[in-house]
Amino acid sequence: MNQDRCAGIIRQVMGSMKERWGKLTANPVVECAGARDQRAGRMQERYGVSREMAAREFNEFLERNRNWDPSKQ
Repeated sequence: MNQDRCAGIIRQVMGSMKERWGKLTANPVVECAGARDQRAGRMQERYGVSREMAAREFNEFLERNRNWDPSKQ
């Protein structure tokens, strides 16, 4: 297990804590930021990429799918 994968696991845990804090304080911005950190950490853990690359790929994914609406399926 390389350092980037370990950092991904830590990022997931921190994102989970941030998301729970957002729910506890009823702050949707913090809650969404925590969920986003969790997903980026999961990518970082799975593919062993750096934090910057995981964030960049996640942002590209969000840009490509920003108009996706599951109710139209």
